[in-house]
Amino acid sequence: MQYLYQFVKRPLQRLFLGLLVLPLSYTYGQVVIKGKVTDDANQPMAGVAVFEKGSTNGTSTSGSGDYAITVSGEKAVLVFSFIGYNPEEITVGNRTQINANLVPDIKSLSEVVVVGYGTQRRAEVTGSVASVKSADITQTPVTNVAQGLQARVAGVQITQNSSAPGGNISVRVRGTNSINGTSEPLYVIDGIQISNGGGVNDVSPLSTISPNDIESVEVLKDASSTAIYGARGANGVVIITTKRGKAGATRFTYDGYYGVQNVTKKLDMLNAVEFARLENEIYKTNVYDNSESLGQGVDWQDLIFRQAPIQSHQLSVNGGNEKTQFLLSANYFNQEGVVLNSSFDRYSLRLNLDHTLNDRFKVGTSIFGSYSVNNRIRTGESSIDNPVVTNSMVGAALGAPPTLQPYRPDGTLFPFADQFNGRYREVVNPLGFANILDRSGTIRTLVNLYAEAQIVKGLTYRATFNVDLSDGARDYYSPIFIVAERDRNATTGFGGKYAERSTTLLHESILTYSKTIAQHHSLKVTGVLASQSNNYTNSTAEAFGFPNDVTLNEALGFAPPANRNTNSFRNRERLDSYMARINYGFKSKYFLDLTARYDGASKFGENNKYGFFPGISAGWRISEEGFMKTIPFVSDLKLRASYGSTGNAGAIGPYGSLALFNQSSGYSYNNQPPSVGIAPVRIPNKNLRWERSIQADIGLDIGLFNNRLNLVVDYYNKRTKDLLFVKNLPLSSGYGTYTGNFAEIENKGIELAADAHILDGDFSWNVNANITFNRNKLISLVDNQQEFIVNNYSIIQVGQPLGIFRTFLFDGIYQTGETVLPGSDSRVGGVKVKDLNNDGQITGADQAITGSANPNFIFGFSTNLKYKNFTLDAFFSGVQGNQVFNLARYSFENPLGQRNLLAGTANRWSPENPSNEYTNGFQGGRIPISNRFMEDGSYIRCKNLTLGYNFSKIKGISAARVYISANNLFTLTKYTGYDPEVNTFGNSNVQVGVDNGVYPLARSILGGVQLTF
Repeated sequence: MQYLYQFVKRPLQRLFLGLLVLPLSYTYGQVVIKGKVTDDANQPMAGVAVFEKGSTNGTSTSGSGDYAITVSGEKAVLVFSFIGYNPEEITVGNRTQINANLVPDIKSLSEVVVVGYGTQRRAEVTGSVASVKSADITQTPVTNVAQGLQARVAGVQITQNSSAPGGNISVRVRGTNSINGTSEPLYVIDGIQISNGGGVNDVSPLSTISPNDIESVEVLKDASSTAIYGARGANGVVIITTKRGKAGATRFTYDGYYGVQNVTKKLDMLNAVEFARLENEIYKTNVYDNSESLGQGVDWQDLIFRQAPIQSHQLSVNGGNEKTQFLLSANYFNQEGVVLNSSFDRYSLRLNLDHTLNDRFKVGTSIFGSYSVNNRIRTGESSIDNPVVTNSMVGAALGAPPTLQPYRPDGTLFPFADQFNGRYREVVNPLGFANILDRSGTIRTLVNLYAEAQIVKGLTYRATFNVDLSDGARDYYSPIFIVAERDRNATTGFGGKYAERSTTLLHESILTYSKTIAQHHSLKVTGVLASQSNNYTNSTAEAFGFPNDVTLNEALGFAPPANRNTNSFRNRERLDSYMARINYGFKSKYFLDLTARYDGASKFGENNKYGFFPGISAGWRISEEGFMKTIPFVSDLKLRASYGSTGNAGAIGPYGSLALFNQSSGYSYNNQPPSVGIAPVRIPNKNLRWERSIQADIGLDIGLFNNRLNLVVDYYNKRTKDLLFVKNLPLSSGYGTYTGNFAEIENKGIELAADAHILDGDFSWNVNANITFNRNKLISLVDNQQEFIVNNYSIIQVGQPLGIFRTFLFDGIYQTGETVLPGSDSRVGGVKVKDLNNDGQITGADQAITGSANPNFIFGFSTNLKYKNFTLDAFFSGVQGNQVFNLARYSFENPLGQRNLLAGTANRWSPENPSNEYTNGFQGGRIPISNRFMEDGSYIRCKNLTLGYNFSKIKGISAARVYISANNLFTLTKYTGYDPEVNTFGNSNVQVGVDNGVYPLARSILGGVQLTF
C-alpha cells in the first residue's frame, strides 16, 4: 500500500507543480502541440492516448479525434497509442500541428488469442479456440459473463434455467459429458480457476464478478487446447482476461445504464365465474350459489408481477508509465426482480497492477472483491400437482382461486384457510411468499499475485499465487402471520441462519522457453507445476415454534429447546498437477502442438489417484503455399486437426472413494430419549478413477477478400468413458448404492461460424453468425443395463441422448359409449391414452419415448450498423428442434379442485360439449402423464437492439456515447409457458428441458451513457 501511495502521489505532485509553472512554460522551451488522430479509413478516433515518451505527461483525444498537449521542447517524441492499433511515435521538431494516422495491428485485433498458460498468434493456433470481445459480452445487461456468451460462440449452448435476478445458468460446451457429474466448463479468470453449479433457485457463482471488468474471453473447446488443464478440462475451458492499465495519460471512465423490466408474458387462467363453475362441477354441489355474478375476480399474476428497475454504474481509472501500469474500477449493479421481493445487488472493486522492476523482473497483481446480496423467492418445484401451488410463488399465483381476496379490510395479508369457512386449505396466498425472509449475502475475493523473471534470453519463469475466498451467510424466516389462524400451532414460524466458507488456494510455477531457429523454425516449450487445495465448511442453526414474529430469525433461542437444530460440515480436497507443452512451427505455415498433463486428486481411490491426459494437434496454413498465390480472393486458409484426452472429477465429492459413516436416526434404550447413532452409508471403492473424454477434431479457418469474410468450420467426435455412475445394490447388502466407473457417452457435431465486414466508410456494416449441430448418445450403462428410470417421465436409455422423456401417448377424451380400458384409471369424459401393445389394457408397457430436450441445432446472429456518429446493433439467438416438458401445464389442467386452472379448461368435456382435448371436472385427478404436455421448445429471440450516438466533441470529455437498449424484445415460439428457455432442475444432466413453474423472463428497456475523461 505504501508503494501504491507513492505511485499515485508522484503524478499528482507533478501535476500540481506543472500548474504552478505553466505561465513560465515558454521561458523553459515548452511547446503546445495540437492535432487530430484518424484511423486507416480517415475516421476520427476518440480516446487515443497521446503522451510524451519517457514521461507521465499525456492526454487523450476527444470524440472528434482532436488533442492538445504541452511538451518539453522540440526534441520531445509524441506516442499515439490505442488498443488494437500499432502505436505511432513522432518527433515534434519545429511543428505545433501534428496529425497522426493509426493502422490496425492485425496481431492484436485478430491473430493473438489467450490460451492456457500463455498466448498464441491466431495463425499458429491448431486447436479449436473461439474469442469474444468484451463489448459483445456487455451489449446486454447481464449479471455474469456466461450470459454474455450466449449464442456468440459455436458449440456452446447456454440455458438460463431461471430468469430470477442473479439466476443460475447451464453451460454446455459440445454437449453433455456426464450423468451424475458436472458438465459445466472450467472458468479461468486471470489465472484463478472457478466452477459454476447449483440448482434453479441458487445464485450463479459467476454473478459475483462484474462483466464490465472483462477485456476478452476465449473458449477452449477441443481436447488439444483443453488438455493443458487436464482433469478439469473435459467440459471445455473459458479463459477470462480482465482489463489492465495502459501506459500514457491517466484516463477516467464512467459506464452506466438504468432501465425498467416487465414480464414478457402472462398465462391465461380461469376467471372467477369460470372457476366457480369448475368448483361446482368437481364437487357436484353448489359451492358457489351465484357463480355468474362473480365477474373476473382477482388476477393474482398482476399482484405478484411488477415493473422493476435495473441499473449498473462503473467508474474506472487507468494509466501509468513505461514501468508501472494500473487499473482501478468500482461497480454497482442492482436488479430488482419482476416478481415481488426478489432482487440482486452487487458491489465490486478491482485493482490490476503491473510493475516492471528492470529488464528481467516484473511483478503484478489482480485483486477483486465483491459483496452481493440476493433476496430470493422460491420458484420451480420438482414435484407435481399440490407442491407446485404450495411451494412456489409463481405456481401459487397461477393456482390461487380468483374468488378469494389477497388482503383483509385492514390491509393485512389474508391467508386462504381463513376465507370461505376454511374450504381452501390446500392452496396458499401467493403474497405470503413475498413476506418470507430469504436473503443471502456473499463476500467473494479473488487474488492473483505473480512474479516473472527472465532467466536468460528466451527463458522465462513465472510464479503465481491465487486465492479464491467466498464467505456466504443466509437468513431465513417464514413468519407466523402468513399462516391461517386455524392452522397455527406450537410449531408455527420457522427461522434459520446458515453460514458457509469456501477457500481455494492455487500455486503455479510456469517455465517458458521460446526460440526462433534459422528464421524458419519457431519453438516454444512450456512447463507447469501446480498444486491446488479446496476447503469447504458450513454450519446451520434452525428453530421453529416462535412466540411471535418480532425478532424474525435474530433470536433463535426464543424457540423451545426441543425445536432447535444445529449442524456443521467440513471437507477438503487437493489436486497436484504436472504439465508440459511444445509448440513448433516451420516457415509460419506448418504447426505442431504436443501437450501432456499428469494430475493427482485426493478424492479418487488409492489405486487410481493419478491420471494422464495427453493431446496433440497440427495446423497447415495452406494459404502460404505457392500454389495458393494464384487465388487472390483467398486471404487465409488453414487446416487444423487435434486429438486428445481430458478428465472430469465432478461426479463425486472429496471422499467419494472411501467408506463413509453418517448420523443415524437414533436408538431408544430403556424408554429413554433416542440417542444419536452412527451407521455405515457407503462401500469404499479403491479403484474409483477419473471420467475420461477422448476427442478428435478437424477444422478449417477461411479468410476471403482480404479477410472481409471469415469462416470457421469444425467437426468433432468426443467419447466420455468411465462415467461415474451410481449402481443400485440389493437390500440384503445393507447398502442402497455403489459408485463406480460404469457408463459411456458420445457427443459429435459440426460447428459453423462466420463474420463479414460488408461496408466501410461513413456507413459501415458488419455481421456475425454461428450455428451448431450436436448429437448426444448414451453408449453403455452398468452391467449391460439398457435403461435407468429417472422419474415417471424421464429416462436414461442406451442408444438415446441424455434428456429424453418417456410417457403415455395422449389419444383424446373418452366419449359417451366408449369402453374405458382397464388400468387407464379414467372414466367417460376423462383422458384416453394409446394401447401401444394392443393387449386391451393400459400398463407401463404402453409408454414410449415421446421427446428429447436436445435441440437439432442452436444458432446466433448479430448485425452492427454505423452511420457517422450513429450506431445500431441487433443480436438474435435461437434453438430449434428440442422439446420442453411443460410439467406446470400438467398441474394446471388437472381438475383436482380448490386450485385454478388454465383458461383453456373452460372448454372441457361434458355431455353437451364432447371436447376431445380437456378432461371434465369430475375425474378426481385421474390424468396420466402423457405427451400432451410435451411442447416444441424451438424459439428465435431478439436478445438485444441498441441505438447509440457517439458525440464528436464535448469540452472536458475526450469521448462520450449515449444509447438506448431493448433486451429480450420479442420471442418467436409455439411454446405456451412463460419461456421455452427453462430448466427446473438447474444443472442436472438427465433432467433437462422441464418447466414446473420457474421464474419468468423479463423484457427490459434501458438507457446508458459512456464517458471518458
